[in-house]
Amino acid sequence: QFAFQENEIKLLTAEIERLKNFGCLGVSPSLEGLRDENTKLKYRLNFLKKSLQEERSKSTKSMININSCLQEIFGAAIQAAYPDLENPPLVVTPSQQPKFGDYQCNSAMGISQILLKTREQKVIPREIAEKITKNIPANECIDKVEIAGPGFINVHLRKDFVSKQLSSLLINGVQPPAIGKRKKVVVDFSSPNIAKEMHVGHLRSTIIGESMCRLFEFAGYDVLRLNHLGDWGTQFGMLIAHLQDKFPDYLTVSPPIGDLQAFYKESKRRFDTEEEFKKRAYQCVVLLQSKNPDFIKAWNLICDVSRREFQKIYNCLDITIIERGESFYHEMMKDIVKEFEDKGFVQVDDGRKVVFVPGFPVPLTIMKSDGGYTYDTSDLAALKHRLHEEKGDILIYVVDSGQSVHFQTVFAAGQMAGWYDPKVTRVAHAAFGVVLGEDKKKFKTRSGDTVRLIDLLEEGLKRAMDKLKDKERDKVLTPEELKAAQTSVAFGCIKYADLSHNRLNDYVFSFDKMLDDRGNTAAYLLYAFTRIRAIARLANIDEQMLRKAAREEVLVLDHEKEWKLGKCILRFPEILQKILEDLLLHTLCDYLYELATTFTEFYDSCYCVEKDRQTGQIVKVNMWRLLLCEATATVMAKGFDILGIKPVQRM
Repeated sequence: QFAFQENEIKLLTAEIERLKNFGCLGVSPSLEGLRDENTKLKYRLNFLKKSLQEERSKSTKSMININSCLQEIFGAAIQAAYPDLENPPLVVTPSQQPKFGDYQCNSAMGISQILLKTREQKVIPREIAEKITKNIPANECIDKVEIAGPGFINVHLRKDFVSKQLSSLLINGVQPPAIGKRKKVVVDFSSPNIAKEMHVGHLRSTIIGESMCRLFEFAGYDVLRLNHLGDWGTQFGMLIAHLQDKFPDYLTVSPPIGDLQAFYKESKRRFDTEEEFKKRAYQCVVLLQSKNPDFIKAWNLICDVSRREFQKIYNCLDITIIERGESFYHEMMKDIVKEFEDKGFVQVDDGRKVVFVPGFPVPLTIMKSDGGYTYDTSDLAALKHRLHEEKGDILIYVVDSGQSVHFQTVFAAGQMAGWYDPKVTRVAHAAFGVVLGEDKKKFKTRSGDTVRLIDLLEEGLKRAMDKLKDKERDKVLTPEELKAAQTSVAFGCIKYADLSHNRLNDYVFSFDKMLDDRGNTAAYLLYAFTRIRAIARLANIDEQMLRKAAREEVLVLDHEKEWKLGKCILRFPEILQKILEDLLLHTLCDYLYELATTFTEFYDSCYCVEKDRQTGQIVKVNMWRLLLCEATATVMAKGFDILGIKPVQRM
């Protein structure tokens, strides 16, 4: 490819020189025509130089994003066809039906509108499409283009190009597309409160945040995973006062607090009903904030009990996260208040120090009338620290939609203070809806309490085992394999049920639906994956033989179902690119389901292993088809890994 592009660059350079000479000598009767041709050639030359440079800078192992390649090709063609047009629309999408090719470029209609509005030129889109196709630069991926309807450009990919990309995937594994400069991403997720148990409301933030981190890590970003724990504030006064009463020797003997939730409720009841206790609780807050060693120890003891409980859940869900609670930012808060005062942003309202941010009706309260700080202050301190100390290029807050106005106000205040430029640094609130019960109301227990997350996970394990036993898996799997299948199904289904819904919407939590092995569920996908992995194994083809075949075999894509599956596999990088931009992980779930169903179509139509009908003996192994099975499984495995789902070899 490099040699081909270098040769074309030489030819184009020579052609430009030839046209220059003609122009200077005045031989051509149409200098305008020459200039236009010259411009087109220059654009084509620049495109080729740029693409050659990019190809060389990319790792040869990177998967190619076919949509991005086509956008570059059509971008160059449009620029050559309409060199004076600023920011012309560039629309390239996968075709929905095979008769319309593999991809479509639908830019002609948009360009037609622009020419009419800006230049009062009425050009039909079909003419524009023809002009674009004539200027498509030489490339290795397009076989042919056709103009359909009012001006759609249908793109047919070259089979040898798709085959070569699939071989590269099999040899090198699933590699992320090159991303250029390695950026730092800070993701704030999970964030439960100390002394309160994690409940179903924390489920979404924890699962979505973990998956986002995995995606950015796979794409080559430097990711910092932060747990913004609620570990500071007035509630610790009543907890410490209650600790002193219940376990007076807590400084020397570790208090056996088994149920921190009950402990919290007891202290809250006393705080609400006993005036003397309430006064002492406030004194405890003052002593804690002044860093009295005995009170710091009491605070640490309470935090440790919570940490142990949180960790049980993180272990179940395979979550990796660094604790950095509100207490971490406490010392920075006075500087935040001073900075906003110095910049003239602070107003005093009934003793409170508030900051009005243009465009937002509710001000931020950065200091209470008693001199205490608020969530607003700690969130501003955290924002500044992540921007200036952590040097984050991308900041993502995975917090429920109810906090949208709060975060938009905090981010706008950060911009107002000059901490970051949104054109350079991306600061995003990845909001999500609530978890609903099957009655479409907020998910609660029968008694009306919030559902504890640990109870939910244990229920998932029980139901997964029941499902496996219903299918008589306990009769064919070893105890170890059955246990692995149970945890894979239970936690995989809980995660997938969440991630497969658009995070912006509320979703109904239903064990029956998520454990159904039909439709777009983890149970179906995990089973499909296990089946695909078993095909080569049952044909006595091991990994070494597959690796050897990947280097030697040409992947034939003559059957329409082979072709459809091959293209579907190679859409993986463009799916990931879209999610990196919009942070909507359900797109990956939809893709994995499409891949699994496309594979089923292929497997039903194309024999991978041919057997004698009488004896059942293998008579022929179609190795290129087994390689398509392997490529499908490889992409599915990486998709599962990003979603935090652990497949098993036997189910």
